[in-house]
Amino acid sequence: MKKLAIRDQSACMFCLTCENACAQAFYKGENTQKQDLSCIHVLGTDVPNKFKITVCVQCGKCSKACEAGAITQNAQGVYMLNKKLCVNCGKCLEACPFGVMVKAEDKPSPTKCIACGICVKACPQDVLYIKEDAKEAAKATA
Repeated sequence: MKKLAIRDQSACMFCLTCENACAQAFYKGENTQKQDLSCIHVLGTDVPNKFKITVCVQCGKCSKACEAGAITQNAQGVYMLNKKLCVNCGKCLEACPFGVMVKAEDKPSPTKCIACGICVKACPQDVLYIKEDAKEAAKATA
């Protein structure tokens, strides 16, 4: 199974480069408080200089919630959204336990992490990585 993972959350500097790289890749724009366009979230905590990173773990809850069948798992175990099949009901957004499925107000369908690695490459602290487990991927497609 291929998915985005966190290597060292304590190394996060809250620079939000990962969020902006994701937003730029999917929407050609910056992530802002007004419009959340990133499929990765970095949030402040009550502890100074400690941040909480939330990523898609490819759990499939969005797929189960999608009555249109627009979200399916590929051979690598990544849940992909087929925008042509999406009816924009928003059930996948509600079903995501991590709140990392996003939808721009001016777009017809939501976006989810596809484990592309753009955020990984953007992170100056090497906080993120793409985890690939062939055994889990084989189970997912069986």
